[in-house]
Formats: sequence, structure tokens, C-alpha cells
Amino acid sequence: MQSNEENFLESSRKLFRYYKSQGEKAIEQLSDDQINARPNEASNSIALIVHHLSGNMLSRWTDFLTTDGEKSTRNREAEFEEGYPDKKTMLEAWERGWKALLDTLDSLKPADLQTLIYIRNEGQTVLEAIQRQLAHYPLHVGQILYQAKALKGSEFQSLSIPKGNSAAFNAQKFSTEKARKHFTDTH
Repeated sequence: MQSNEENFLESSRKLFRYYKSQGEKAIEQLSDDQINARPNEASNSIALIVHHLSGNMLSRWTDFLTTDGEKSTRNREAEFEEGYPDKKTMLEAWERGWKALLDTLDSLKPADLQTLIYIRNEGQTVLEAIQRQLAHYPLHVGQILYQAKALKGSEFQSLSIPKGNSAAFNAQKFSTEKARKHFTDTH
């Protein structure tokens, strides 16, 4: 039987991978022009959101247990000013950020969860830092999904239960045995 700490780490890994997958499924539906489209001057394009996510992940998760999570090499302001010339370049940055996060998470042991780490000189446990990013990153993935759907309109391939299909989806789900949720499911 797994400990609560092992369950937390496993669940966190699954959730982060699920949100990564959701972002990728939305982004793959978009063109180079669409990733750089901004709804208005006060909003960020998908490319800027990805720049911010990647920058945050690289800063937070590189040398996670030994250095402050706000690295001196990070230029947070540029994350909201400089997009990417194309989707390929953006996805390379996306992958670098997620790799830093997932490699670090995969290396953590249950005993690490109570270790004190720092972000901008503010101490928090590893558990708290993971929870902090489990709130932060899905917020931005949700922004990506929302913008992708707005950009694609009726051509957007739903990543959830398509509008008008809830009854059929529920009928299918309730026709099977109860089973543990796996975060690779899209609904």
C-alpha cells in the first residue's frame, strides 16, 4: 500500500501530464498566426502564455531542491513581450519547460515533500510548491484552451464532452463497472 506522500507525488505527476496533454491538443489545432494572435492589447497571445509557462517552469524546477526558484537568469517581463516566430519554436520551449518540471517531479521521493525550498526568498515545503504550481499551470492551460476555441470557432475539436453530448456520454459511462479515474482520460 502506498503512503499518502507517494499517492500525492503520483497524483501530481499524473495531473501535470494531463494538463500538458490538454495544452498540446489545443495548440496542435492552431496555425503559426493563431498562436501569436492577441484578443486585445491587455491580453496575452498563446505564444506569450507559453513563454511565461516555460520561463516559470525552467526557473522553478531547475536545481529545485538547492537553489531559489526565481533564477537570476529569468527575464519574467520578456515572457509577456516576446512570443515565438512559429509554432515549432514555441513547442520546443514548451517541451523544455515541461521536461524540467516532470524530470524533477519524477526524481522526488516522499521524504522530500517536507523539505523547505525558496521562491523569491520565501520558504515553503516541496509539497506546498507543487500545490502552488498545480494551481498556476492549469490556469494558463485553461487560457490556452479558451483562446484556441475562440480562434477556431466551430472547427475546434473538443477536448471534453462536446456540447449537446452529455446525456450520451453519461449513459456510456454508467453502462460500465465503476473504475478508478486515470488522468489520461479527457473528460
